Amino acid sequence: MSASNSNVSILGFAGSLRKGSYNKAILRSATELLPKNSTLEIFDLEGIPPFNQDLENNPPDRVKEFKSKIRAADAILIATPEANYSIPGVLGNAIDWASRPYGDNSFEGKPVAIMSASIGMLGGARAQYHLRQSFVFLDMHPLNRPEVFVTFANQKVDDNGKFIDEPGRKLIKELLEALVNMTIKMKGMSSSASD
Repeated sequence: MSASNSNVSILGFAGSLRKGSYNKAILRSATELLPKNSTLEIFDLEGIPPFNQDLENNPPDRVKEFKSKIRAADAILIATPEANYSIPGVLGNAIDWASRPYGDNSFEGKPVAIMSASIGMLGGARAQYHLRQSFVFLDMHPLNRPEVFVTFANQKVDDNGKFIDEPGRKLIKELLEALVNMTIKMKGMSSSASD
C-alpha cells in the first residue's frame, strides 16, 4: 500500500468453527467499531482441511483463497478461544497451511492484533501467549496493547450472537485504532486512525 492510499484493510478470522462462537461474536463486533480509514473482512476457517505436507506445494482451493486474502490485507486480526491451555487445533492448522511451504509464508511482515473470549476467568490469556510465540517464527508484528481478554463471555453475548459488553466493546475499538495506527506507521502511510 502506498502512502497516498491511507485506507487500512484488515483480515479477521476466529479460531473456532462453532456457529455460536463467542470469538466470532467479538470479531463481528469489530466490524462496527472500526476507525473510519479502515475495512475489515472476516474469513471463516470452515473448509480448510487438516494440514498435509504432501500437498503444501499445491494446496486445496480453500487454502489458496485464505493465503491470497492474507497477502492482500494490510493487517491481521485474530479472535481465538483457548483449548487445553493453548490455541485450538483449527487455528494451528490454518496457520500451518498459511505459512507453508518454507519460503511461502503469507503472514510474513504483517501487523497483527489478538482478541480472545472464553467462559472462564482468564479470557483466553494462555492461548494469546502461545499465539504470540508463533508470531516470532511467522515474522509478524504483534500489537502489544491494549490486551483484549473477554472473560465470562457467555454472559456478554446475547441470544442473537451480539457482543453487548460496553467496556469490552470500548477495548476492541481501542485495539482496532492501535492496529490501524501501527499499520500506517509501518507502511509509511499518510493518515492516522484518529484523523
